[in-house]
Parts: sequence; structure tokens; C-alpha cells
Amino acid sequence: MNQFLDAVSPFPVVGGRPDLPTARYVARRRLSGGESAVVRRVPESATAHVQLPPSSSEEIGRGETATESTAPPPRTGSADFGPLARFLNDESVTDIFINGPNDLWIDRGSGLSRDESWSCPGEAELRQLAVRLIALGGRHIDESTPCVDTRLHDGIRVHAVLPPVAPRGTVISLRVPSVARLRIPDLFHSGFFDAAVAECGIPASSAPSSAQSSAPSSAQLRHFVEECVGRRSNILISGAGGSGKTTFLAALLAEAPPHERIVAIEDVAELRVEHEHFVALEARQSNVEGAGGIGLDRLLREALRMRPDRLVLGECRGAEVRELFSALNTGHDGGAGTLHANSLADVPARLEALGSLAGLTPEALARQAMSAIQVVFHLQRSNGNRRLAEVGHFELDAHDRLVIVREQIGTATLSPDQPGRASPVSRRIDWGRPARVHGLGVGHERSALKAGRHA
Repeated sequence: MNQFLDAVSPFPVVGGRPDLPTARYVARRRLSGGESAVVRRVPESATAHVQLPPSSSEEIGRGETATESTAPPPRTGSADFGPLARFLNDESVTDIFINGPNDLWIDRGSGLSRDESWSCPGEAELRQLAVRLIALGGRHIDESTPCVDTRLHDGIRVHAVLPPVAPRGTVISLRVPSVARLRIPDLFHSGFFDAAVAECGIPASSAPSSAQSSAPSSAQLRHFVEECVGRRSNILISGAGGSGKTTFLAALLAEAPPHERIVAIEDVAELRVEHEHFVALEARQSNVEGAGGIGLDRLLREALRMRPDRLVLGECRGAEVRELFSALNTGHDGGAGTLHANSLADVPARLEALGSLAGLTPEALARQAMSAIQVVFHLQRSNGNRRLAEVGHFELDAHDRLVIVREQIGTATLSPDQPGRASPVSRRIDWGRPARVHGLGVGHERSALKAGRHA
């Protein structure tokens, strides 16, 4: 038990819990690179209770030996995660979930598996680990705020829930980004653009030959994506949680010219973009008195005063969709955002639901969305593989409601240099799926390909 506590409690402990004011001070100093100054400025009465994190040679579960000298270096800041450091230093790990003291699950890219080696002395120690990690991110978690989300170091997202909201014990969820910052070529070689001919992911070899000839290749999909960025199309990326929306968005933004100023607004800053002029803004949680909070809608308005060449909203989840569409409709092209949706067909309904939170009627939302967004990319995750599943664009139906039409991508008859060429999001090149997908359950037309598959 002492070894676990040494790993999770580098702050003064008062009444069995970390002293949060000192914890926040230490967190700010560590994140600003002034860790050495912390030891000099913390009062002696407090340092008597401080338990410093173990050194890299003493990390729990690290298991270094002389034969492992060629192993990759540990992830930046992994020591701050105490007993979880050994999982973070595994480059294959994408998610870590702790569901109470003796239940830890790991995703290494091929699905969740339970780790039988994990052991925690009890709920008090697990709670202490959660409080410490949240404090390192500059936020607080307690009985009055039992659910908190934060970001640490190189983009590791930490979410924690305390009892009684989590009745079976403290729950900690970690989203672990890749150490390498992926670009479009990296995604291409990993199979991200390997297009399935049918909606259900049936490989091209299983489809009719006529459909195979009209289906886009992964190279064509990659070219289409790069062309959208180059032409400064406004992009919306949809998908379920963990489908790779943030990774894909970062790769898209990395393709922007280096002289362009990108301003990104996120609830929790996760985007890590390889770009020379990337500015990140992060929403701020209210303090214990309920004051001082800064939401995404406020940050969007502030970002407009920063003269962005590309305006990015990390995730549309509420009334801020109104500000995003308003900004993209006032000359701010090249922008982007992400949205949680089960499928491409569900995107109009999701946007209408968010628009209602902002007081927009379905008709007003439809006109705003169609003018603001030129292309929608929908991502899917299946058997641990993330891929670009569908591409579409918005249109209005006969009742001025938002509908989405699948993009027709294939061999272009005009080169990008030819004058008068239509933008990539407006051309219609046969993909064998001329389907129109309506929002709010209006229905959609069956494509010839899909009908042939069920014949």
C-alpha cells in the first residue's frame, strides 16, 4: 500500500486527502517548467508531508532491465500517472479505463481487454489518484463537482467520476494519443482511406464488378481530402466516440499552408497539430463558487477577434453551433469542426437538436449549415480499425429542412489547374451510390448498388 501511495500522492495530505490549494500550485509550476522552484517555495510545514514521485528507475510496474536499454523512451510526463505509467509507456495503448479499485481495462487498438496484473489497495487510494490527476490539469474534483474532464502533458485526456455518482467506486478514463503526430500520408499507409464499396464495409472483391469499377480508390479519397483542405472548404467531421475524429482533424489542419493562422477552440485541448501557426483556446471550468467559467460560445466570439485564417471548433455539443455557423458564414473559410453522430444519415438530426438549444428553428439551422459547411466526413471504428467511411454534403429538401447527400468521388475529368473547375464538394462523379439521406427519419433513396446487393 505504501508503494501505491508514494506513486499517487506527491502533495501534502490533510485529513487523508491531498491539500488541493498546494496541489494546484504545484501543478501550475510543473506545467510551466518550474518544478524545481516548487520545493523551495512550499512551506516547511507542508514539505514534511510531501511524498515526491518515484524516480524513473523506481516507477511502479516499469520493470526496466539491462536488456531493455534499446526500448523507446518513456512518454513525456508519464511518471505523474504513478502506477499507470507502465501502461502509458506502451505505444500500442490507446485507452485506459479504471472501474473501481480492482478493475482495469486496456485498449491496444484491437479492443478492450482486462489487465489482471492491476491492483489497488482500496477506494481511498484510487480516489486520491483521481484527485491528483485532475489537479495536475489545473481543475478540481470533489463532492460538489464529482465529474471532471481535463488534459495532461502531450494531450492525454483524463476523465474522472467520484462516488456516489459512481456507486461502485471511482472511475477514471484515459484517452491516450499516439506519441507520433500523424499526417495524411501516415493515415493513408495505415489503411484509413481504404474505401468499402458497400455501407456495411464489404470489401470490394465481394461487390458486383460494375460497382467495383465505379468505387473510389483510397488514393482518390486521399486526393479528395487534400483538395478540400487546399481549396479551403469548411469541413465537418462526424463519428462515434473513439472513431478518430480528433486525429483526422489534426492531420487535416497540418496540411494547411504554414503562413495561415489556425485558431482552435476546445472544451478540453486535445488537438496536437504539426503547424507553425497554431493557436489553441480551452474552455475554463467554474470555480467552487460557480464563477469564472468560460464556455465554448464565448471562446468562439473571442477567436473572431484574433483574425484567424482557419477557425476550428474541436467538438459541437451545444448552443455553440450557432456561433460556429455564424462565423463560417461571414467570410471565415477553411474552418472545421467535429460532431458525434452514429452515421452520416444522423448528422442533420444531430445538428437540428443542437440548433434547438441555441434557439434556431430547423429551417434556420438548415440554411446556416448548408451555407457554412461544404463537406462532411464520417468516420467509423470497426474491430479496432478507424477509417473514413462516408463523405457527403448538405442540401435543402422541398420543405427547407436539412438533408445530406453522399459525395460522388472518382476519376476527375478536369485537373485542379484548369480554370472554371468546380470545387471538389460540388462535382458529381459516379460512385455507384447516388443516395440522398434525409434528416429526422424522412427517409432515403436506395442506391442501385445497395439494391443490387439485396436482390
